[in-house]
Amino acid sequence: MQPTDLKNLTLEGLMQFLAGQGKERYRATQLFKWLYQQGATDFSEMTNLSKALREELAATACISRLEPEAVEVGSDGTRKYLFRLADGNAVESVLIPDEDRNTLCISTQAGCAMQCAFCLTGTFKLTRNLTTAEIVNQVLAVRRDVEVRNIVLMGMGEPLHNLDNVIAALQIMVNDNGLKLSSRRVTVSTCGLVPELERLGREVTVNLAVSLNATTDELRDRIMPVNQRYPIATLLAALKKFPLPGRRKITIEYVLLGGLNDTPEDAKRLVRLLSDIPCKINLIPFNPHEGADFRPPTKAALDVFHKFLLDRHFTVITRDSRGSDISAACGQLKGRLEKPADKETP
Repeated sequence: MQPTDLKNLTLEGLMQFLAGQGKERYRATQLFKWLYQQGATDFSEMTNLSKALREELAATACISRLEPEAVEVGSDGTRKYLFRLADGNAVESVLIPDEDRNTLCISTQAGCAMQCAFCLTGTFKLTRNLTTAEIVNQVLAVRRDVEVRNIVLMGMGEPLHNLDNVIAALQIMVNDNGLKLSSRRVTVSTCGLVPELERLGREVTVNLAVSLNATTDELRDRIMPVNQRYPIATLLAALKKFPLPGRRKITIEYVLLGGLNDTPEDAKRLVRLLSDIPCKINLIPFNPHEGADFRPPTKAALDVFHKFLLDRHFTVITRDSRGSDISAACGQLKGRLEKPADKETP
């Protein structure tokens, strides 16, 4: 029988696993702390468990671990990690340093099915969902190098397309016996899968970021096929219902594509669309990659767009381009090391 990877289990799941073996539920808390706070990689390290229990666990369970296959460090301190999974698939994580915190952007799928036109990850197509363990192990692997206080599920894949494993991973991250991260420092980014949004808000408390990237259905249909299922009005109606604790706001992500969605008219429409949604706006100049049909906005267009939103009393952040010298856009390091299946040379 295949051993159970304990990192695929939430605390409640671990309690049920141990109960099925006739063990006390409180042992799950001890195990959780060993896995996520003390970084145990072998049951022999868990000295507050009896030798008999450790031997039984070693026979029925395992503790998975990820090691980076490649790491690139940029001149601005940005680090790009490539992780090779057990089945040969590869995913990426990016560590973005800041003065008072490090933010880690992690992946939730090998490839992606959403096919957003401006996104390199979509060219790899979806191979499979990551397991809960593979999501959490990205955090643990980077934490062995450097402190990580902020987590963003914004790497390869659409998090809400892998919702079961993502919710379990989030519960591990914010659990006081697990990774012990503040829910205020964990963000899920989505292209807008409306039915899954409701479940996410119901089952776990984290920050929400939504990739909008267009102010008309005509353009969003072209650059984000998901819009054909959940058009802008449907998505915004779901955002109005999303539970926000305290004074938190939804982050609206808007990738600026030069000459396409960066005009003053787009800025005006964006203001109208978001006027009754508690949100802040993250403007992201397009990061060019090989084969892309888009270009970044000019500095003048970016400045005008930013100022227009700011003058209408929105909180606006223009994201600096980070790690440009180390292929920091999602999929670039993987793309350099292995060609997408549909782009392989004969």
